[in-house]
Amino acid sequence: MAQKYLTKEGHEKLVEELNDCKLNKRKEIAQAIKEAKEQGDLSENAEYSEAKRRQRENESRIMKLENIIRTAEIVSDNVSTDTVQIGCVIDVEAKKVKSTFHIVGANEADPANGYISNESPLGNQLLNKKKGDQVDVQLPNGKVVEYKILSIGK
Repeated sequence: MAQKYLTKEGHEKLVEELNDCKLNKRKEIAQAIKEAKEQGDLSENAEYSEAKRRQRENESRIMKLENIIRTAEIVSDNVSTDTVQIGCVIDVEAKKVKSTFHIVGANEADPANGYISNESPLGNQLLNKKKGDQVDVQLPNGKVVEYKILSIGK
């Protein structure tokens, strides 16, 4: 299995989510289960079934978060800006359109907000490239787009 990476900020967000799942959501779900049980017959109790489903989902999320936090490598804040690395913020241009991307680990990816994974086709092609380099990225639809790196920052 490939090594997974997290930025310091991404790690903090996952720890915060884990704490929320353990401390707040568990209490909320336990209360919902208790209230549903008080209604009587559980065999036809939709509230009870829903609360138990939420409990399973929350426990599954807790296990996933604990695994990510335990196994992921946290990327240093002192990343070099000589080449594109995880943790860098880069400006690129493609088809005369400028964009800014944050290169992050797969667990932090949010392409709609400019956070692209080092494992994505674009992120992977940009890694270890320098300012002024151009990369060709094949999109899922088969088209190839050329990106030029305008700047690399933190």
